[in-house]
This record gives sequence, structure tokens and C-alpha cells, in this order.
Amino acid sequence: MERTHHNGNLRLSNVNEKVTLVGWVAKRRNLGSLVFMDLRDRSGIVQLVFDEKIAQEVKDVRNEYVLQVKGTVLERKDKNPKLATGDIEVKVEEVKIVNSSLTTPIIVADDTDALEDTRLKYRYLDLRRSVLQKNLMLRHKICMIARNYLSDEGFIEVETPILCKSTPEGARDYLVPSRMFNGKFYALPQSPQIYKQLLMIAGMEKYFQIARCFRDEDLRADRQPEFTQIDIEMSFVDEEDVFAVVENLMKKIFKGVKDVDLEEHFVRLTYNECMAKYGSDKPDLRFDMPIQNINEIFANTTFKIFANVLGEDGQINCLVVKNAADKYSRKDLDKLQEFVKVYKASALAYIKYANNEISGSIAKVMSEQEKQDMISKLNLESNDLVLIVAAKAQISLTSLGALRVKLGRELGLVQKDVYKFLWVTNFPMFEYSEEENRYVAAHHPFTSPNPEDVDKLLTDKANCYSRAYDLVLNGYELLSGSIRIHDQKLQEKVFEAIGMTLEEAKEKFGFFLEAFKYGTPPHGGVGIGLERLTMILADTENIRDVVAFPKTASAYDLMSEAPNVVDEKQLNELGIKIK
Repeated sequence: MERTHHNGNLRLSNVNEKVTLVGWVAKRRNLGSLVFMDLRDRSGIVQLVFDEKIAQEVKDVRNEYVLQVKGTVLERKDKNPKLATGDIEVKVEEVKIVNSSLTTPIIVADDTDALEDTRLKYRYLDLRRSVLQKNLMLRHKICMIARNYLSDEGFIEVETPILCKSTPEGARDYLVPSRMFNGKFYALPQSPQIYKQLLMIAGMEKYFQIARCFRDEDLRADRQPEFTQIDIEMSFVDEEDVFAVVENLMKKIFKGVKDVDLEEHFVRLTYNECMAKYGSDKPDLRFDMPIQNINEIFANTTFKIFANVLGEDGQINCLVVKNAADKYSRKDLDKLQEFVKVYKASALAYIKYANNEISGSIAKVMSEQEKQDMISKLNLESNDLVLIVAAKAQISLTSLGALRVKLGRELGLVQKDVYKFLWVTNFPMFEYSEEENRYVAAHHPFTSPNPEDVDKLLTDKANCYSRAYDLVLNGYELLSGSIRIHDQKLQEKVFEAIGMTLEEAKEKFGFFLEAFKYGTPPHGGVGIGLERLTMILADTENIRDVVAFPKTASAYDLMSEAPNVVDEKQLNELGIKIK
């Protein structure tokens, strides 16, 4: 269909030009004998003017009708500075109604009042809103920058299978029944992990893929059952090589998308340092307020609760909230106490420092020496608030870590338009699963242990650390990766450490272990969460805002009504009976 310009691109420089435009009617206004309409396409909107000679032809036109118009660009008398095309309008001389529209169930505008479920049911209408179109264009731009950069660096884009073998030691698989092999199943890939390692064994050396991944997990604001990652793998590398490629990629993306220059090198902390300082392995570094250990201050305390915690090898940790004592009433502090209980902390103690005096919930049980130590060692200033959790180390740290994030947002400490990257390194090799009553791989079973910890694989799993790493951005885990195991004997030892016999390993990963016998190079890589990266750059906290056709929090597609039942004939062909 003929079109000479995109609607949102017209400017004063186009005045007196004859133009042909197409698009959807975004708004209609009748002013006497004149009719005004806003015509929207992907580039934006432009105001159309229909005089009395032609107004009759559009008397029935309403919002979301599709029009083609021909006319002349004129300078507007009443300019609209809020609109990119606000200096001009198009006087329509010919109009064609290409298609009509029912009254839409949602308002197609950035400021829509529709509930999210309604927006998801009519997602094709929701996607007409410019805010969502901009998010998808942003996602496209990120992908193009990544593709061009990685290609220039010698990486080869390779597609890996979507139908693959179900493997354990990860999230729940989505299974696909096979018609040709009744009773057997494919799985959708949780990631291309095994295939990208096989590509390294195949001698590709540098691989990438913008890969679809599937995990049957409980969802949340930053997770979908199907998602995309910028997947990267390299041979003959160590951590420094991987970090350099990723940091340069992020610099390209942020410069190209936001015109932001990132810091030369990203901050690095080990997992243990991260937990001790922030109570989280994905801390938001856009504001200060680290967790501080105050065991020493209360080493000789007569306060039984604190003494008991220290006697059981627990920890007393605190947050110093600067200049906030007068911002939190007793009622507010009670709410904070309920908040930390969600993280299994039994109580939240507090003290306030003002006028050279300490007051608060534990002030009466503190000695003068303890009070003075608190003031000097925590560098307290007037109107500071100290929040304390005494408990087992994990509970004390994670509860205060979550509280730190909550306070940062409540007090407006989080800086907007600031991007703070952090490499978290030296993750534990294993984590104990209460459900399975055994140690499982913390990352995945192909992650290499630190060389100095290889001897701990079978004897000291709790203190065995790996060559796994995460990149964190503004409190979100942006990528996970690791240096992989490339030695067959070491790989077998790791399987043994997670309670998998050699026979079980061969049954699950036989083809993979077989490949290890034929000269496997050292290799490592990452998987970058495309949706999370786009979400941060689009300044939204809802991952559904950067996915074209997302699922709900219960993994349901309201638009297509999937998942749904299938007919008996299909089930019979697959040899499946619904239980």
C-alpha cells in the first residue's frame, strides 16, 4: 500500500509537501465543520484535518479504524510542544477507509487503565501502545548490537536443537511426547549448555546464539517459563578472557542504547564477601548501607538472647540507616519486624542515636561500654538508626539483605539512571537439598571446581568452591557462567559428589561423556538474560513489558488460552492417557 512518509517523522521541514500516510485512528475530535484525527503508525502520531468538503466521508470513523490519506503538510497555528509532530498537521484531500474496528476492550494509549489480565488477553491491541513498541524495538537493538559485536570478535552464531534429551540437575523440564517412539519424550532445553560445550569439543572455539530456553519453574516478576539468553562459549580461555568479552559487550550495548559510558572495569566480590556485606548474591550497589558484623561489641553481653546466639555460633549483624531515626515510628519499626520474619528472623532489634544518647528496643540491656562501642565502631551520627538481627549466620544476613533493599527504595536511596555492575565469583560448588537429602550442583554439574578445592569434592563439599560467576546489575542477576570441566576423570568425580553413579551418568549424559574422550579443550562461557537486560534498560520491573506475547504468573497464555486440552485422537497417537 502506498505511503510516502511515516507519521511520526513529519516536521516543519515538510511544510507544503504532498504526503500519503497510513495508520490507525488514535483520537477523533469534532470542531464545528472541521474534524481532527490523530493518525498513528509505529513511528508516532500526526494530526489530520478534514474540512467540510471531506468530513462527511469520515463521519463514521472511530478509534482504531485503519485509514490511508493523501494531503498537504501545513504549519499548525496551535502548536503542541508535547508531540514530536506538534508543529505541523496534514490537511486531508483524499481518504480511504482501509478497515473498520469494533470498540476496543482496552484504551490504546500509554496511560491505559486496563487491568494486566485484560491487556494480556488482547495483547495484539496492547502492543499498539508506543511504550510497548519501544520496548520491543529496544530489545531488537540490543540483539543487533550483540550480534554485530560478537561477530566482529570472531564468534560464530550456531543454532542448537529445541527438541533434546531430558537431563537432571536443574529446573524442571518441559517434556514433549514422541509419536514415533511411543512412551519416550523429548525435553525443551533449559539452556543450550551441553550443545555449546559439544561445539567447543567440535573445534568451533567461539560460539554465540540468541537462544530460547524453557524451564517449568514457579514464576515471578522477572521470570517467564520461556525466555531468551545471549549464549556465549569460548575455548582456551580463563575467567579474565570471559569477563573482558562480556564487559566490552555491555559497554557497546549501553553506549548504543543509552549513550552511557560504563566504568572501565566492573567491581568484583567473591560470593562469601557478597553475602557478608549485602546478604545477597545479587546486591544493588546503587546505594550504600552495607551489613556490619557487631559480634565483637556484644562478646561479653549480659543480654541472654544475644549471648545465646553467639554461644551457638550465630551472628549479630546490623544495618546503619543514616539520618533516619526520626523517619521510623514504633509502628513503622513493628512493620519492619514483620518483614524480617518472612526471612525466618525471629526479631528485629533497633537503636536510635540522637543528642549523644542511645534509645531503642535493646537500649536498657546494653552496658555503657557497648553503647560507646556502637557509637565509635559504627561511626554513628545524630539521628542514625541501627537495625539488628541476631540469628544463625544465613538467616541474619539474608533477612538484613532483603531489609536493605526495602529501605533503599522506601528512603529514595536508589539512584535512577545509574548502572552498577558487579561480578560475583567463587560460588559454592554444591548446595544441600533438604528435599533430596543430598548435595546437588549449585550451578550445574559441568562447572569446574577451583583447582585448590578438587580434593574437597568428596570430603568437604560445604567448603568446596567453583569457577562459577554471575554478573549482577542493579540488584538483578544478569548472567550466569563458569569455566567448564574439560577432564573426563574430574567430570566423573563431580557426578560422584552429587550422588550419581557412573552408570547413571552414562545413562543421562553418555553421548556427552563419550565426547570428552576425544580431546576436549579448556572452555567457559555465559548465558546473558536478554529479558532482564532489556527490562533494566527499559526502566520497568515487569518482565512481561519486554516480551511480545508473555504468560501470566501461573504460566498461562490468556490470549491463546494455552495450555489447553487436545483431542483423544492426538493422545492415542502419542500413547498417552490423562491421569
